Amino acid sequence: MKLNEQGVKNRAPWEAAGYSLPEFDRDAVRKNTLAHPEWIHFGAGNIFRAFQANVMQKLLNRGIAKTGLLVAEGFDYEIIEKLNRKVDDYSILVTLKADGSVEKSVTGSIVGSYVLDRGDEESFEALRGIFTNPSLKMASFTITEKGYAVKNPEGEILPAIRADFEAGPDRASCYLGKVVSLLYARFLAGELPIAMVSMDNCSHNGDKLFAAVDAFARAWEEAGLAPKEFTEYVNNREKVSFPWSMIDKITPRPDAKVTEILKADGVEDLDLIVTGKHTYLSQFVNAEEAEYLVIEDAFPNGKLPLDEAGIIYTARETVDKVEKMKVCTCLNPVHTSLAVFGCLLGYEKISEEMKDELLKKLAYRVGETEGLPVVVDPGIIRPKDFLKEVLTSRIPNPFMPDTPQRIATDTSQKLSIRFGETIKAYRAADPEKLGELKALPLVFAGWLRYLLGVDDSGKEFEISPDPMLPFLSEKMKGIKLGQTEGASDAVSSLLKNEAIFGVDLFEAGLAGQVTGYFESMLKGPGAVRETLEKVLS
Repeated sequence: MKLNEQGVKNRAPWEAAGYSLPEFDRDAVRKNTLAHPEWIHFGAGNIFRAFQANVMQKLLNRGIAKTGLLVAEGFDYEIIEKLNRKVDDYSILVTLKADGSVEKSVTGSIVGSYVLDRGDEESFEALRGIFTNPSLKMASFTITEKGYAVKNPEGEILPAIRADFEAGPDRASCYLGKVVSLLYARFLAGELPIAMVSMDNCSHNGDKLFAAVDAFARAWEEAGLAPKEFTEYVNNREKVSFPWSMIDKITPRPDAKVTEILKADGVEDLDLIVTGKHTYLSQFVNAEEAEYLVIEDAFPNGKLPLDEAGIIYTARETVDKVEKMKVCTCLNPVHTSLAVFGCLLGYEKISEEMKDELLKKLAYRVGETEGLPVVVDPGIIRPKDFLKEVLTSRIPNPFMPDTPQRIATDTSQKLSIRFGETIKAYRAADPEKLGELKALPLVFAGWLRYLLGVDDSGKEFEISPDPMLPFLSEKMKGIKLGQTEGASDAVSSLLKNEAIFGVDLFEAGLAGQVTGYFESMLKGPGAVRETLEKVLS
């Protein structure tokens, strides 16, 4: 069973092995898509293959859509070269359910793949042709939050961005510069309307994309490399929109157990591909069953019928509420809590932590007891139901090989949103309730203990990457396991840091709890678990 155009045409062995296959005329869809493209996506990684491509497949199978997906990769060209082109843009989606069952399908909705590389003239010209086609409704993005950065943390324009500001649309060479140059081509083709839709997992993602595009337009205008009308075009929501969206679906790197399942079915060429930029790929992508994508309804050239496949179009204010429900209460805080204590207690899978009654109790206290009372109901997804799915199905899913070490990455950048907003909500609604919080200060204390890089057995471990790690390590360097004296004073300046925690923990009245729990966890090996038991009992 070969995953390519010829191999999939031989449907019998695939169907006998339990795979769902494309139910549409792919040649006709490809022809129609190339003539009248409606959707191009930037970022050919696993989330795209598991989510957006599968949504489009559902629409094509039901005859609701007549055009397929086009994808461009501007960061890791090897994804296209070593995967997409090798398998004729097909992919296998393996959905891993919490009950242990597996669903397998062959996705054929992607009918064109390109590298966003000026060195590949054929590919880049094809992208220019797509962007100058009046039929194009949407360009979407999963390029990570870092992909929209124009400045460094000190507020200085990044060197690659500055070079493109000076080069102009005809010679821009960084990811963002090339994207904006394609939008400029669409402007020159008659100020054609389009929705530029970030689908990255970050707050107010549309604003981040707009800020980057607007920065290029203004820089080119000031340098005389583009007319002011281009800046006006970018800022005219009736011509170019930058909707907010909220996306939620876990798609870890290809799992070895899934590889063995597919090999047993007879699927060939399943070797793991690791690119030079450390992207982990295979012909398949494994993913959880749950998926959410909520998009602001702002499409100046018309929108695709994605709502027929479970995507929700709604108002910007509602997208914001859904995002806050997920990021500040019902998913991300639980994940971060388990990540911190999972590293300290020696776990290698998040799912395994939910078998630990103590950590399970922590997860429920963070989300259900302390989070839900202040969450804002977005009206389109019930927070209680969303959280129940997270706690009983998604996180405990044994098939999901997500690790606390991965989720602990960049924790200093996450605490203010994932926990600080909840503290602010309590302070605004009922300040006296702040004194009843236990889990949130416990997580803060656990993170401080984690920063020592020593687990609860006294064994050293590698702290996950974090942009603030040099600064944090300097703050923690005098603190050692077994020595509590002076520990509270050493971390006091950190607890005042609103950039980290979202609030000054002293002003919020929580600093004493945090330092108390922290000192308790420092007493010696086993003190982390003992502290959890004491606080959560």
